[in-house]
Amino acid sequence: MKNLIHLKIFILLIVFINSCSKDFLDPNPLSFYAPENVLSDGAGLQAVLDRALQNLRDEYCTDQAPFCTNMKYSDVAVDGSTDKATPWQDLNNQMLPDGTNNDLAYTRIGWYWDNSYFNIKNSNTVITRIDNVAFRTDQAKNALLGGAYFLRAYRYYMKTLQYGDVPLVLEELSDPKVNFFTTTKESIWLKMIKDLEFAVIHVPEADKVNRGQVTKAACKHLLAKYYLLEGRFDDAIRMTTEIIDGGVHQLCTQRFGSDKNIADKDVVWDMFRIENKSISGNSEGLFLTIDRYKMEGNTSGIKSMRNAVPNYGQTGIIKTPNGANGLSDAARQEIGLVEKYGRGIARIRPTHYAQKGVWTVNGIEDFSDYRHRTDNGNWVTMEMLVYNSPALKNSNNEWYGKNLQLYNDQGAVLCSDTIRTWFSWPHYKVWVPDPDQVQPQGGPGDWYIFRLAETYLLRAEAYVWKGEWQKAADDINVVRQRANAQYMYTASDLETQKTGAVLDERARELYYEEPRKVELTRMAITYARTGIQCYNGKIYSMDKLSDDNFWYDRVVEKSDFYNKGIRTPYGNYFTCSPYHIFWPIPSYAINSNTGGMINQNKGYPGTEKNIQPLVYSE
Repeated sequence: MKNLIHLKIFILLIVFINSCSKDFLDPNPLSFYAPENVLSDGAGLQAVLDRALQNLRDEYCTDQAPFCTNMKYSDVAVDGSTDKATPWQDLNNQMLPDGTNNDLAYTRIGWYWDNSYFNIKNSNTVITRIDNVAFRTDQAKNALLGGAYFLRAYRYYMKTLQYGDVPLVLEELSDPKVNFFTTTKESIWLKMIKDLEFAVIHVPEADKVNRGQVTKAACKHLLAKYYLLEGRFDDAIRMTTEIIDGGVHQLCTQRFGSDKNIADKDVVWDMFRIENKSISGNSEGLFLTIDRYKMEGNTSGIKSMRNAVPNYGQTGIIKTPNGANGLSDAARQEIGLVEKYGRGIARIRPTHYAQKGVWTVNGIEDFSDYRHRTDNGNWVTMEMLVYNSPALKNSNNEWYGKNLQLYNDQGAVLCSDTIRTWFSWPHYKVWVPDPDQVQPQGGPGDWYIFRLAETYLLRAEAYVWKGEWQKAADDINVVRQRANAQYMYTASDLETQKTGAVLDERARELYYEEPRKVELTRMAITYARTGIQCYNGKIYSMDKLSDDNFWYDRVVEKSDFYNKGIRTPYGNYFTCSPYHIFWPIPSYAINSNTGGMINQNKGYPGTEKNIQPLVYSE
């Protein structure tokens, strides 16, 4: 028998009977509830942890995937929906504590509030009960405990860099509880570091576990990020170096896998074929979420094309130079664009910075870089598409089959919605076959959470903080060399650009992979905690973080949308303010917590009720 309770304020919580239930219902109330039956063996506890791992698919592999929210509130993208007024684009007026915060038509920030506690709950179940369960060896016990520590630390990493100070829950709770108190993010980070330091000792290497399970390298990778938050740069270098030099993981530099014999493709294309991500020939992945066709729990597929590809096929949006309707995304046409590129609706819309700015060095756009290569279709621009509407052929229109143009000879724009419909994208990364859709949107497939290229960029960042410019340049260039980039960074470049160079390479390498808002916030906090001067000349401080921070300055610097007067057809302006570095704590969480106090973040209604947050110490 399978039971389960979804908690609306804090958690989705499974009630386990006999082992770990895989299904869940969606009811009600206001607090944590404990499982009724004791999980009596290691397999049962592993099943609990597997449920938390499965939740990563919901974060990365769904329509309007929650991780995309972190892209929208950053320098690389915005919400591209222009067919309604509901999407949170005008953050100054829409990002509010009582707003609709977990809806595909609005925003998904609320997913992180609710689901993080669901995963923390599962991790705490393992941590709390592990001493009451018999294991064959202490090694097996500690490996499982380390995995639970990692998943809890992963969720608190995301949550504190999205919401700031939050309640800290470290134990499985046996009774309903509505008396939570906010804990400082800084003290939460210290606890997570201690737990991860245990995990990196006891969690096995990737070649000793099944793909999709927690690995030693993943623990080190996450720990390095926590060390960067703490200003422990030498420790971050030590952790990342252990991964890079450890012999288990290497960058993919040679052709491999399913498409390796397609001559005009390259290793970057190979890395992102769904059938290649988890094979033995690919050792770049440190941590993946596994998503396979008809796998239990897979209900929608990755939807990567739906999320990241322009809404190019809607009738009437793109005209030919002689004024006819130009495109169709109907399936099985003579010129089948939808079969080739997928059917997108631009859930995320890349900024000019992400499309062109980072690819242009010394005034020249680098199309030799495999990640931006158009001659083999890795990267797609709108001008590579052709007018394919059957009505054009039927009327003998001269533009049928010819490449798209944004302007006619008189300079008039031929696209009526350039926000949602006209932008370029990394086809190599988001193209995922979709066997059950006539109009493919992104079917099932494994997805990288952490991979070695980011490890190099984390180490480069640590060197930047230390002022070791050549070492930082060397690590960035390792990633660039693999991608066949034509320009290699110098020590002088890093001294001038500092973290800007790292962020640029992260945008090139990790677009549609990294939770960009979270990583910008992490850097913003490091700037504020250390007082190191930013490449923009500013020095930040923690006491003014919500009023003056690097996250905001970077977004305004690089985005061509936020605070630039850009307006959607439904009237939304793209706006943001410095206090949006942290999202609002949902009103339902605060109001239902009748016996305690969850503080609201500065800039949002309700802060007048805040009290001094707790400081965790062991």
